[in-house]
Amino acid sequence: MAEQRHQSEHTLRAGMVGMGMIFDETYRPFFEAVSRQPLFDPLFGPCSVALSAVATRTGSRAEAYRKQAPAGVSSFASFHGPKSVEQTLAGGVDLVCVATPDDRHFEAAKLALGAGKHVLIEKPAVLTLQELDELDALARRQRVLVKVVYHKLLDPDHKRLRTLYADDVLQHVNNGYCSLLEPKSISGSQFAEWIKGRNPGTYVAVHYIKLIDFTFELRLKRITCTGQRGIVGPSDGNTWDSTQLRLVYAYADGREAAFDIHTSWVTPDNFPGYVEQEVQFRFDNGVWNGHSRKRGVECTVEGLTPTKLKITMNNHYNGSFLEPWGERSQRGYGTEVIERFMREVAAVEFGGPASERDQRLQAARSLAYNDVSADRQVVAAVQAMEAILERHAAGRPDCVVHVNDPAGGLVLRPPGVGEAEVLYKGTA
Repeated sequence: MAEQRHQSEHTLRAGMVGMGMIFDETYRPFFEAVSRQPLFDPLFGPCSVALSAVATRTGSRAEAYRKQAPAGVSSFASFHGPKSVEQTLAGGVDLVCVATPDDRHFEAAKLALGAGKHVLIEKPAVLTLQELDELDALARRQRVLVKVVYHKLLDPDHKRLRTLYADDVLQHVNNGYCSLLEPKSISGSQFAEWIKGRNPGTYVAVHYIKLIDFTFELRLKRITCTGQRGIVGPSDGNTWDSTQLRLVYAYADGREAAFDIHTSWVTPDNFPGYVEQEVQFRFDNGVWNGHSRKRGVECTVEGLTPTKLKITMNNHYNGSFLEPWGERSQRGYGTEVIERFMREVAAVEFGGPASERDQRLQAARSLAYNDVSADRQVVAAVQAMEAILERHAAGRPDCVVHVNDPAGGLVLRPPGVGEAEVLYKGTA
């Protein structure tokens, strides 16, 4: 029976580009779990997912992980240096996961798609609509999937919010506020090597932009942004400590809904919340409040919290558990979103006859929660924010970006009298 099962089991070989904190928190526990128990669905049967090859800058993280990885995971090929992505692709992988800093997503994803591989990209997928267009077109030509990791859409609280809105229990969102504060160790240690010239809005505000875009299905109209500097970089430079982003959306009848998203990665490391997340959405008939510290548990351990162990634990996102039946596991919606992508790829490749693959591919592409083709308004907001902050750092603050303006898809207008700049010509 064991031999029969092995012969009928499908396998997906995964390539990993980047092995930093995101890999350790989400991809690592997924690959370790699936090495013990393959995916299964009546559509495609049992399907193994193997970490086949990794591409990193120096190879040190890969080798450090190999030394402590379970036997079923540690046999991956490791490539490092400027050609590591090409070497990973040449090793015969079926799909590629891109978990590099955000300004390196595009090139890795483009190489993988060009080689005919399915691709999963950490948020934000890319930084401009021009790059998004190129990846989407390339995926269509190569008949593969390109998806984006938006794990907060799988948060049980956010799923409940969307359910109430879809069922017309909460009616007509008017405005909202989102905040995510991270400790200095994020910008000063974990991400210090790529922090120069970057901002926390692009890094984490995209989760909330996608939550708003996906949940409320409004039309993005204009974007403004400001921020603070001086802690992780010079006060007159282009590295930002915190940002305050405002997005204005429009209903078909012309009514507007405004959302403010505040992000920071310079909160003190000993701040009790460690990572503090908060949302509030106001409707015609109600108010939705969500807060990471109020919804969960708090734990204090001498010598461990709040740095080695968080005081406020988000056990929904990622937690290590001793199950009642004695098994050790690490799970949560941070790994669930990766598993969902693997299931979508397995359904495309193994979910029926080869003659019907295009239909299965189209069904997977139609999933607006993660397909890159449904990410236009999120990337538009990111591109606008980056452009506004760039002008701000150059001495021209208070610019506004208009979406699908008569002059173009993304049009940046400086305050007062000044010439508008078209950031993107097509429809955003």
